Amino acid sequence: MPSAPPRLLLGIDAGGACTDAALLDEGRAARALAGEGAGADSVLASAKALTTRPDLSIGVGNAVRAALDAAGADPSQIALAGLSTTLATNALVEGQGDPAALIAIGFSPDSLAREGIADALHGAPLIVIAGGHAAGGNEAAPLDLAALEAALPQLAGMSGVAVAAAFSIRNPAHEIAVRDLIRARTGLPVTCSHELSARIGGPRRALTALLNARLIGMIDRLIAATRAQLTAMGIHAPLMIVRGDGALMDASLARLRPIETILSGPAASALGAAFLAGEPDALIADMGGTTTDVAVLRNGRPRLSPDGAQVGGWRTMVEAAAIRTEALGGDGEVRVILDGGGPPRLTIGPRRAAPLALLGADPAHGARIRAALAAQLAGPRVREDDGVFLLALGPAPTGLDGPEAALMARLAFGPTPIGDAAPRLPDRRAADRLAARGLIRRGAFTPTDAAHALGLQTNWDTEAAAMGAALMARRRDARGAPAWKTPEAAAQAVLTCLRRRWAETALAVVADEDGLPGADLAASAFAQAAMDGHSGLMRPSLSLSIPMIAVGGPAALHGAEAAALIGARAVIPPHAASANAVGAVAGPVRASAETVATRPDGGGFRLHLASGAETFDTLDAVRARAHAALSRAATDMAVAAGADPAALSIEITDMLTSAAVEGQDMIVEVRFRADAIGRPRLATPG
Repeated sequence: MPSAPPRLLLGIDAGGACTDAALLDEGRAARALAGEGAGADSVLASAKALTTRPDLSIGVGNAVRAALDAAGADPSQIALAGLSTTLATNALVEGQGDPAALIAIGFSPDSLAREGIADALHGAPLIVIAGGHAAGGNEAAPLDLAALEAALPQLAGMSGVAVAAAFSIRNPAHEIAVRDLIRARTGLPVTCSHELSARIGGPRRALTALLNARLIGMIDRLIAATRAQLTAMGIHAPLMIVRGDGALMDASLARLRPIETILSGPAASALGAAFLAGEPDALIADMGGTTTDVAVLRNGRPRLSPDGAQVGGWRTMVEAAAIRTEALGGDGEVRVILDGGGPPRLTIGPRRAAPLALLGADPAHGARIRAALAAQLAGPRVREDDGVFLLALGPAPTGLDGPEAALMARLAFGPTPIGDAAPRLPDRRAADRLAARGLIRRGAFTPTDAAHALGLQTNWDTEAAAMGAALMARRRDARGAPAWKTPEAAAQAVLTCLRRRWAETALAVVADEDGLPGADLAASAFAQAAMDGHSGLMRPSLSLSIPMIAVGGPAALHGAEAAALIGARAVIPPHAASANAVGAVAGPVRASAETVATRPDGGGFRLHLASGAETFDTLDAVRARAHAALSRAATDMAVAAGADPAALSIEITDMLTSAAVEGQDMIVEVRFRADAIGRPRLATPG
């Protein structure tokens, strides 16, 4: 009898510049996760496609089809699909999202203002009503549903509503009552703060709930479009989404809790890197087109940030991996700074640009791009904006002002040199406004171009990249001399700068993990001398006790050099360029349930459960009840998130808080947490 075809796992990462897809043999992957083989051996194929905006699902479809073709795989063999995405992260950074109102119960306006609620609302209504509970779970004030009824007309035009009540983690009754009333009267989706976090700090929970409500429509559209793409290819497997802590959750749950997908992409990269390299303790350094993400893994898991994920200036209560993100990537715009009589200085990013090599490879516009670059090289004047283009990312929308509309009209024919598209100061200001809205982008010399100019990369147009390097090299210093003697020297300087900054970022993260001032140490004269290879009476050196796993598109070009600068053993695993997509199916399903037992004045313990408060005389009694209740809750949540119930494990943690009372240490609070961990359910192919 012929053997059945293997079940496959499909991992997808929709990043800022590229979308990756990876196909894994499920059996080999399961053995690797159990420590019985190398994770890289389970990867059958990986592929990249350009990320497509505004519809990310088109890029997803292109990457998945390329991976299927490379593996020669039948779509019906896919038993699980996992998706990581930067959509939620980028939306918070860029201030995007659908309009959502906040119903705040029992909070003072001052406490909400301190968390920046007004900025997060973006003009949507803030409705404050009486109610809420005290720390012990008792009602602090009656819930004013009449005030809410009177305010309901303010919700017209909203896409969602967030509800947050004081101490709802002790007693969620008021949030539930308001949720039910709003759903019954308006039909709008409602996010309750107690459903997202069990941590104390009501105003920050309110902010987290509000941001979640603003993201629901955006993530829902991405998931629906991705499902449609997969279905059209004959893929009917469950779709999982990567959370910010690297765990997976069913797409239906992600639609309700999209806030948990912030930092999804970096977390997937960290898990994918560890899986591919088979190194449970390592420094993970992932460089993409826009950013570099660095994290430390212990026992195959990234440490969670104790303060919650912070994105775009918002301090949330979302559990996420402790990952440092630096605005450093292969598509970062390179700028040359010539001041005084010193050597030229380079900056890379934070602005992302379309590489000249990519623009030159465009069949429709490549010839015009090369002609414009050649004309600038032949010109007598050396200008700072030589080699810089503007390109529209779509048709001009309605509502633009005069300079904006005129600029979009000039860009309708394709990428245009910035000096022609925006020759005057009002035009440049219009370009800045359009770029901030994601309507246009700059094209410019990037590290990707430097690699093409040196022959290290050849997938796009090397001629356009070489002309960009020549334009950069002929910039003049204060004495009128060329900044670099040759275009190759200019390109090499860019790559040297990129590798050095990558190494400095990695060193800072490791130092922080050791309790040292990471940024100060990386910038210190000692560390800089060590990276410079100083050799005199002193020979300073750096050495890491864990390997540096370099992943991402530029990893093979720069990872080993960056690791050597800080004395780390470099590991660049197979399929390193698509580690993010591999991590989208390498993570577990994890669900957590938390509660707290407080000490009422009369003695004993009061345990705060979702079903209500219960009192106990002894610590052993309250612990037994808490463990049983949380184990059930975490198990139910994990199954709802897509876990296979037949293979779940439960980890329970107790944290006791004591204080000195009349000279004796006494327990004043006990926090309980249960984590249910398992692998996702798989579909039966065919």
